[in-house]
Amino acid sequence: MNINAGNLKKGDFIKYQNEIWQVQKAEFYSPGKGSALMKTRIKNLLSGKNIEFTFKSNETVETVDIDSIEMQFLYKDAQNLHFMNERTYQQYTLPLKVASEAANFLQEGKKYFVYLHNDNPLSLRPPASVRLKVIETEQAVKGDTVTGARKPAKLETGVIIQVPLFIKNGDTVAVNPETGEYVERVKI
Repeated sequence: MNINAGNLKKGDFIKYQNEIWQVQKAEFYSPGKGSALMKTRIKNLLSGKNIEFTFKSNETVETVDIDSIEMQFLYKDAQNLHFMNERTYQQYTLPLKVASEAANFLQEGKKYFVYLHNDNPLSLRPPASVRLKVIETEQAVKGDTVTGARKPAKLETGVIIQVPLFIKNGDTVAVNPETGEYVERVKI
């Protein structure tokens, strides 16, 4: 389906240079002289590459229908993430490079949304945050009260992130899987 670039919004899927891209940011801009523009940041769903691109607002852009299906994460190997659609029991493979940073925070058995186009997996829609248990970190020393001080902590998925000094072994923390940043300590 074709739409005017002036109608693009965050989250839309478009075909650009014969590949599927997702609009990450869309800002309408009118320079005062000449035609209005739509400044966008788009992400290639296959390569994960982000680019800034400006469309003329009256330019025609082809949108793509993408399905977002909740699937169970089965396991991760050296090159791929493996998911299963629990309704059909069909399994899908998604390359690690497409999931980027979020692949480090996925837990086996949990459910995540996978983008499909013509029954082919394109990308992973990472959750806003994931809850993971801290399995290894240094003990805080009494007197360490520097505001904003951080220390490394290994999480149950094996990834190491920076956490505040008060976090200890066994704590559960919320992490933003897109950035890999600590969000908060979770009380269970």
